[in-house]
Amino acid sequence: MAETLAPDADTIERLARAAMARLPGAFRAHLGDIVLRVEEFADGAVLAEMGFDDPFELTGLYTGRPVGEKSMTDTGGLPDMIHLYRRPLLDEWVETGVTLEALVAHVLIHEVGHHFGLSDADMHALEDAAA
Repeated sequence: MAETLAPDADTIERLARAAMARLPGAFRAHLGDIVLRVEEFADGAVLAEMGFDDPFELTGLYTGRPVGEKSMTDTGGLPDMIHLYRRPLLDEWVETGVTLEALVAHVLIHEVGHHFGLSDADMHALEDAAA
């Protein structure tokens, strides 16, 4: 009998990159320098800063400055990053019955939206365009 394992970080990253590739070209053109990281959970400092007690509550996070707030004089900072948290994503996947592909795409697009400084309504429109 074959053992079935939960999707690993590489699988989550492949799903996220595939979702990113489906975004409209105008958005993809500004994502080349974004670092995509898949981690098991957000660390304790991030959870505390975001006001979460339960590490399963945070499925993704954008860190960086939104595109509209960047300046040519910005130097020495960390690269913009999208963090996806594997264990909370897997729990939400099991709890909701949504496909893992759709869930990862949803979280990724939400974080891409933060990169562009978009409203929630704009993020939903972007998600619909990438479907």
